[in-house]
Amino acid sequence: MGDHLPMSVVTALTPDRLELGEGSRWIGDRLILVDIPAGRLLSAPAPTGTPAESGDPLTELAHVPDPLATVAEITGRPGAWLAGTGTGFAVIGADGVRPIASPEPVTDRPWRMNDGVADRAGRFWAGSMACDQTARCGALYRLDPDGTVRTVLRDLTIANGPAFSPDGRTMYLSDTPLGHVDQFDVDPATGELSNRRPFIRLESEDGAPDGLTVDTEGHVWVALFGGGAVHRYRPDGELARRIPVPARQPTSVCLVGTNLVVTSGRGGLDQPNPDDGAVMITEAGVAGFPALPVRLDLP
Repeated sequence: MGDHLPMSVVTALTPDRLELGEGSRWIGDRLILVDIPAGRLLSAPAPTGTPAESGDPLTELAHVPDPLATVAEITGRPGAWLAGTGTGFAVIGADGVRPIASPEPVTDRPWRMNDGVADRAGRFWAGSMACDQTARCGALYRLDPDGTVRTVLRDLTIANGPAFSPDGRTMYLSDTPLGHVDQFDVDPATGELSNRRPFIRLESEDGAPDGLTVDTEGHVWVALFGGGAVHRYRPDGELARRIPVPARQPTSVCLVGTNLVVTSGRGGLDQPNPDDGAVMITEAGVAGFPALPVRLDLP
């Protein structure tokens, strides 16, 4: 079963091809994303109207020395970004990179931060992974506005997503190599998670669930790394729509107005095709939400 929409036309938004494009977010009038291994924070004008290929390359906003996995705007600090970079959290601003918090390591292996997102209360949720992708060596962390970092979940492999329902009371989280997306109840006052339960379970031939986003109808969009597609799921976990994309390794999804933006990576491919690593765009037929900022009460 699926939504009755015409076949999607997917095009490259920019001429760039990224090693591991990730973390696409709609912030203000810009599309923000990262190229993780290159440590680059990138932007493009938020696409409007009919999706079409652009000749304009991405703009580099910052370049950091460590892998840059995720960023969010900081309330009241124009031009500054909270980042999950290397093995911790930092603020990226005009004066460079300032580390602010170091999560508790959950493995003795080399590891790094991974995908993250802010919630309605300004808390920042970010996953981690072992650099060699060893099983059960990742975690989910929560950075609270006072700068405290809490280890929320352990024994993950590659924590990706997190995404929240429109009311903020449900969180979705993918563990990519397992093919799992789970959902949790969220206490909006404290950020505590409870009632972990399966949302979707995918077979390896479908691809691995990577980045997530939620639209205004409460449906969950999932990038399928290695599957060359994006899926849209109803709140009950039933597949509503499948959109094939020309890149084999889509990594994150972002709704800008009613446009779907999909990042991808070309790393690890022996013979990348012309669209591997592209930032792609297509018509979604439904709107999404701008990314929420984090609240940071540190000086």
